[in-house]
Amino acid sequence: MDTVRAKKHLGQHFLKDLGIARRIAESLGDTPQNVLEIGPGMGILTQFLLQQPGCNLRVIEIDTESVEYLHDKFSSLEGKIISADFLKYDLDTVFNSDFSLIGNFPYNISNQILFRVFENRNRIPLVAGMFQKEVAERIAAKSGSKVYGILSVLLSAFYDIEYLFTVNENVFDPPPKVKSAVIRMRRNGTATLPCDERLFVSVVKTAFNQRRKTMRNALKPLGLPLSEVPEKMLASRAEQLSSDDFVTLTLILQNSKKQ
Repeated sequence: MDTVRAKKHLGQHFLKDLGIARRIAESLGDTPQNVLEIGPGMGILTQFLLQQPGCNLRVIEIDTESVEYLHDKFSSLEGKIISADFLKYDLDTVFNSDFSLIGNFPYNISNQILFRVFENRNRIPLVAGMFQKEVAERIAAKSGSKVYGILSVLLSAFYDIEYLFTVNENVFDPPPKVKSAVIRMRRNGTATLPCDERLFVSVVKTAFNQRRKTMRNALKPLGLPLSEVPEKMLASRAEQLSSDDFVTLTLILQNSKKQ
């Protein structure tokens, strides 16, 4: 199978700039680690990951023709190519310990990938890779930004997030209609939140699902008493509250629920 046929089969935008691929691989750092690459495709990033010091690499690819190509091109990946859908695969079977995640992430499922990262945050200390620029900006956004959203809050509670660099359209074949960007997320020191984490997620999602409303109105679907919530917080909109603010809010609602 040749590369051109594979590209036509996949109908995707393939990174062709080796310099960009090398920079993404190097964003992992030199610390020895288990690494899972999502969607390696033709292996442009894979080849540089295999050169990273101490990188114990496995790859997961849903496309069977790409899997065949990777088997032919990278003999060192023998037994380390997983032919499966990352969103459905049991991640506990990939490595016996923690692992970092990397990839030129498929733009159509990037949010779903990040929600899986959040769900498996205690096993994934580092995430690095390329996203559509607007998604990368949203993940790295701080409170007060118009693009700040649900994933911004959830991920920043457990990760330190860095926007590394922007990637122009002309480094892809064929060029997409949008710019891309590379971000890196490192697990911070927060093992657990000092509140009910399920309620925290529910509060964040409920608040942003009606982000044009003040918190007083946005939180009504939860059916919890708001009398103990500070007026300043109730008068704010979701994008004005930091991750720590949402933790504080969750604690207040949690205690109100018990009364």
